[in-house]
Amino acid sequence: MADRTFHWAFIGAGTLARQVAKEITASGRHRIVSVYTRTPEKCAEFAAQYGAIAAGSAEEAMTAPGVDGVYIVTPHTSHAQYALQALDLGKSVLCEKPVTTDGAQTREIIAKSREKGVYFAEAMWTWFSPIARQVKSWMDAGEYGDVKSLRFTYHMKSINYAPRVSDPNLAGGALLDIGIYPLTYACRLLGKPDRIECTGRLQGGIDTGEEIRLIYPGTECTISTSITDYRGLEKMTLRGTRAHTTLWLFHMAGSVRLSRFPRRGKRFRADGGMLNEFDLVAEEIRKGLTESLCVPHQATMDVMDMMDECRRQMHLVYPFESGLPGC
Repeated sequence: MADRTFHWAFIGAGTLARQVAKEITASGRHRIVSVYTRTPEKCAEFAAQYGAIAAGSAEEAMTAPGVDGVYIVTPHTSHAQYALQALDLGKSVLCEKPVTTDGAQTREIIAKSREKGVYFAEAMWTWFSPIARQVKSWMDAGEYGDVKSLRFTYHMKSINYAPRVSDPNLAGGALLDIGIYPLTYACRLLGKPDRIECTGRLQGGIDTGEEIRLIYPGTECTISTSITDYRGLEKMTLRGTRAHTTLWLFHMAGSVRLSRFPRRGKRFRADGGMLNEFDLVAEEIRKGLTESLCVPHQATMDVMDMMDECRRQMHLVYPFESGLPGC
């Protein structure tokens, strides 16, 4: 029987890379064949743990024998550089969210993917999840009726999760690190909003949290984020005229309930881990797709535009920028 293991080049070997590597290699369906990071000691340590090649450059990792796909898991500020390099080399790419720090760079990557006819997808964990896809399925089937309100809180004291989160030079802060999850969720369920209202809390060159209102006809949608407190934790509440759902840890949930009164509701359970996205991306690449069915290019661009607009309203400009692109 042919070997069906999917072979990855990892660009990055930090906190998230280690979490992902542990989960996907334990499945037996994925193997890391090469890794590159700018710190040689960290690169060698990671490579030794997974039996991979410790590459001396990103290109060496991407073109190592047997590589089926490149996973980019560096700080946000270097995603564009590595994604464009991989696509130019004809290598399929799964790039951590956010794919870049602004919409203009995101469009450049997607244009390159389309020009080269090479697969590119945003590693938006949530939308490869069976749970999030089930909520979308219920909505599309009219199970909720007319959606009257959609509310998100994502308050996790994660400012010390990794050094990049608090570093303005690496596009740190709440919006790009965790705010992208509820923005993506809302966009996938309701589409791109007519208007956005955003106020943020800025400190030390980053946003530590924000209050966001997405304007949709007939639906009230609010988002509250923070990387400095636990008020409200991580929760989504969706209320429609026929049913409602309350979902904790919505970006990685393992079960969801559609509640109806007085009729009986529905419950759906599935694994909410990161392995879903790697299995599905491997399948899409093997089928010859150049765009993910779970996270289409347009969806990635729409959410990036929404974050650009939030940053514009907050007056959040990173040190490496001269100004924000037009929104």
